[in-house]
Order: sequence, then structure tokens, then C-alpha cells
Amino acid sequence: MKKISIIYWSNGGNVEVLANSIAEGAKNLNAEVNIKHVYDATVEDVTEADSVAFGSPSMDNNRIEQHEMEPFINQFKLLPNKQKKIVLFGSYGWDDGKFMIDWVQRMKDYDFNVVGHIAVKESPSNEELINAKKLGEELAK
Repeated sequence: MKKISIIYWSNGGNVEVLANSIAEGAKNLNAEVNIKHVYDATVEDVTEADSVAFGSPSMDNNRIEQHEMEPFINQFKLLPNKQKKIVLFGSYGWDDGKFMIDWVQRMKDYDFNVVGHIAVKESPSNEELINAKKLGEELAK
């Protein structure tokens, strides 16, 4: 059974909705899912998982949330991530979602294997929720 950690930051609830859809998809393939707000997450939640999903809205200057998510992600810069399979997800409002392109490249630079990502404008549509479930299934394979 695959062990998957889903770690996210959400303020308005849109990223949390995506996190829950990713979790549902992973559970559909009998994965053990550990879902946490980044405030409650530890480095071990990532290092001990078979695969991981990180979620954040786009905040200031097209970047992930700066007070909790950014410091958490920075911890993996120098760790041996060994191409661990990850999915990135998030939401944006006033910008064009460019933060996701930058985040994907950053995680590749940290030696993660980014197998998928989704960025939704405002709240996710039904189709986007289905795509999020598929990303959860990808993590569980």
C-alpha cells in the first residue's frame, strides 16, 4: 500500500477542496493518505511518504504562501529527494497562475519528480475536481 502525504496551505478553502479531491483519488487506489495543513506538517511527513502533494494559493508577487508554505518547502532544498513523485496544486485570483510554472521548476530543481500539477482560478470547477482526483490516483500508482 502506497503512503501519500498531502500538505497544503489554504485560507479561502479552494486549496483545501483540491487537497480533499486529490486524497479521494489516492484512496480510490487503496493508498494510505496523510492530509495536513502545512502548519501541522513535518519534514518526516514528506520523507517517509512514497509520494507527496503540495498545495498553496498564489499570493504576493505570484509566489506560494510566504509565511508557512514557503519556509516548509525551503527545507527540502538540500535534502536528498531522490526523484520522489509529487503533485503540485493551488489556486489564484488576480494573477495568471504563473506561480505554478515557477513552483514546478523549483521542485524539479530540488530533485522531485513532478508528475502533475493543477492551478485553478478562484474555486475549482467540477472538471477541475475530477482532474485533481486523477492526480491523486497518479500518486497512488
